Amino acid sequence: MPFRPNYRQDRLERDRAARARTDEKQRKRDEKSAKRKAKRTEAEGPPDDEEAQHAGVSSAKSVPTN
Repeated sequence: MPFRPNYRQDRLERDRAARARTDEKQRKRDEKSAKRKAKRTEAEGPPDDEEAQHAGVSSAKSVPTN
């Protein structure tokens, strides 16, 4: 008589394979997204001096603490 089928092991293998496919798809999506972001920042060019100065300044007033 052959071995009984191990349904739990089969299910775990299918789940593992499905998770691997999903992770691979997500990795590819992340890579494409990173390429698009890099291309977009490259197209924008370097920031102007005035924009760089204003980027570091916050609009909130600082209140001295005693």
